[in-house]
Amino acid sequence: MTSPSLTLCADDYGLAPGVGRAIRALIEAGRLQATGCMTAGPFWPDEAALLRPLTGRAEFGVHLTLTDHAPLAPLPALAPDGRFPPLGRLLKLSLLRRLDRAEIAAELERQIDSFEAAMGRAPDFLDGHHHVHQLPVVRDVVLDLAARRLAPGGWVRSCWDNPLSILGRGIDPFRAGLIAVLGIGLRLGLRRAGIPHNRRFRGVYDFSGRVPYPALFERFTDRPGPGTLVMCHPGEIDDALRACERLTDQRAVEYAYLASDAMEAALTDRGLSLAPLPRA
Repeated sequence: MTSPSLTLCADDYGLAPGVGRAIRALIEAGRLQATGCMTAGPFWPDEAALLRPLTGRAEFGVHLTLTDHAPLAPLPALAPDGRFPPLGRLLKLSLLRRLDRAEIAAELERQIDSFEAAMGRAPDFLDGHHHVHQLPVVRDVVLDLAARRLAPGGWVRSCWDNPLSILGRGIDPFRAGLIAVLGIGLRLGLRRAGIPHNRRFRGVYDFSGRVPYPALFERFTDRPGPGTLVMCHPGEIDDALRACERLTDQRAVEYAYLASDAMEAALTDRGLSLAPLPRA
């Protein structure tokens, strides 16, 4: 009988060189099975060149970005000052259906174009920075992109998880529950369209460091069912990361643990293994 498996996916590849170094090292060590790439930022071309040799060692997707950073082209409606809005404003606009779908579609197409130009192929999956890919209006664009722009067998991250599972883990249940509820529409759309996606989603917490990351990881990986995807944010702290983020320390904490023997023991002692996401 095969052991239960789960998939570890690192967000934010391309955000800063230190994040890229950490993610590549974890891929080389067999600790990550996927990473989502931020293709609109200034570091992406160089970071992509460093990632290409690892093709086949993990799946590479586009971490679609519509918050805080700069778009690839002018967006008069969403980013009149040349920067995407904060998540709170984007969420409000999406819930009120006041987003310009055509403008968003054009920007997300450009982000996928940027991935293909640098990597020489289509992405393996799509997800979203701050989970924006599942918001109203945006999710309709993402469903269309997934049908047209993914590599064969490509998938989309679903952020839905069973509320009872969220409560049972006891890790930031309000935040995790809100993200899950906002993901219902996308999950239903993926199922209707027959687009592969993960069946369970874990990894949401507040990045405060109040709970030691090894304890969080043990709960995130407890009793995984088929198609369990665990999100993580490893990184080395550098000036580029400090310039674009406030919450930097926890990235180094995650990286240290994910690279450690303790992480491997935490899985093997419970009969768990890491594997690419099964298609469902």
